[in-house]
Amino acid sequence: MTNHLFKLLQFLETNPLSSQRILSTNLGLSLGKINYCMKMLIEKGLIKADNFKNNNNKIQYSYYLTPKGIKEKGRLTLQFIKIKSQQYEDLREEINQLRIEADKLNEQ
Repeated sequence: MTNHLFKLLQFLETNPLSSQRILSTNLGLSLGKINYCMKMLIEKGLIKADNFKNNNNKIQYSYYLTPKGIKEKGRLTLQFIKIKSQQYEDLREEINQLRIEADKLNEQ
């Protein structure tokens, strides 16, 4: 869930006029999951939803990160980097072990 929230906050920061359908398509998440996350982010005060009428007389929302949301995005960014860095190190170690095993097989 943390990864989804990070990507959602990251996307909204640069695309505040995105509909939930656009968010769903761009982030590869179901519309229901986007809706759930958006409600939670609004309740936690991380984003603010403003509505306005678009050209088709339909109400559209714009989503803005609040100062609290910007701070949380920063925290999630650091957490995301830490997780990805660990995954990189684990993968690098696994590759090194496979190289050692392959070298041993080639020597036989």
